[in-house]
Amino acid sequence: MSLKHTLIPPLLALSLAAQPASAPISATQRKATVEALAKELRARYVFPEIAETTAKAIQAKAAAGGYDGATTDADFAQALGKDLRDQSRDLHFRVMVDPEIKAADDDDKPPTPAEIQQARQEMSGFGYGITKLERLPGNVGYMELRGFGPTYAVAPAYDAAMTLLSGSKAIILDLRRNGGGEPESVAYLLSHFFAEGDVRHLNDIYTRPNDRTQQYWTSAVGIRFEGPVFVLTSPRTFSGGEECAYDFQTQKRATLVGETTGGGANPGGMVPLGGGLAAFVPTGKAINPVTKTNWEHVGVKPDIAVPAADALKTAWAAIVKGELKDAKGPDEKADLEDLLSRIQRDDLKKPVYARPKGL
Repeated sequence: MSLKHTLIPPLLALSLAAQPASAPISATQRKATVEALAKELRARYVFPEIAETTAKAIQAKAAAGGYDGATTDADFAQALGKDLRDQSRDLHFRVMVDPEIKAADDDDKPPTPAEIQQARQEMSGFGYGITKLERLPGNVGYMELRGFGPTYAVAPAYDAAMTLLSGSKAIILDLRRNGGGEPESVAYLLSHFFAEGDVRHLNDIYTRPNDRTQQYWTSAVGIRFEGPVFVLTSPRTFSGGEECAYDFQTQKRATLVGETTGGGANPGGMVPLGGGLAAFVPTGKAINPVTKTNWEHVGVKPDIAVPAADALKTAWAAIVKGELKDAKGPDEKADLEDLLSRIQRDDLKKPVYARPKGL
């Protein structure tokens, strides 16, 4: 499975949690790792000039004994990753302990059957990235999406989720804990929010190793939702999660609520460094067809800025306020006013499980 266009591996949090126990690392191994990493930076990092200065910086630090205090592979990985991010200001850089990591494929090769099966199993265990799907009072659909897995693995789940939410008056998409994933899956999800025949050019990604630009457009899907959409963001929203929010915003299809996102727009892939260490090296950059730029360093700014913890309440209240304007009759108006008051007070009724009296 090619990771050349991955906006942070969708299961990064899980892979980090499952890393093997740290092991001692020798000075010889540290030197070899730094040299391997410097070589990969010069060959693959999307910005050649920054690659050169960053590679020189870690080589100089290694030569001066700056990594001698990192006596385990885990500590060394953490120190290297921090230096890469500090030197380049690119938050996508990661170094981790993972002896099984294989080099990212720069060619457009389809995944093998074994890779497809593995990805489907992993995404199934991750709920396909969908950690919560709910119908809120007031007929408001809510979906929390934590990551974008490979499209062939997650597309049926997105279709199913949108089917369940399709009758909502409005939908809230919660990306406050979304760490990223596959741009193709971002485009597939957004395809559900435009009318049939309304084809949109959402994003481009330039990749340095093959000097190519790939376009991402909406695609044909069976379920479509044309009502109001609110997207929740936070500083934890990163990479592919940011692209999703940015695409909604630049296409003027949703209202963003929350805080400015993390600011990482450079996709890439994993490269093994030897000795059980591997690095995520950004090999590309996103280019939005509307703004001709991206959200790198600056993040995606919400339309309604509120603390991330208050984003759901704020979006939900905005939806109900909109419904109040179109309320038909005093009873509907009274119900909506009561719901709005309870949302604002954080006083929503809890489910009742006791048998009603008289039954």
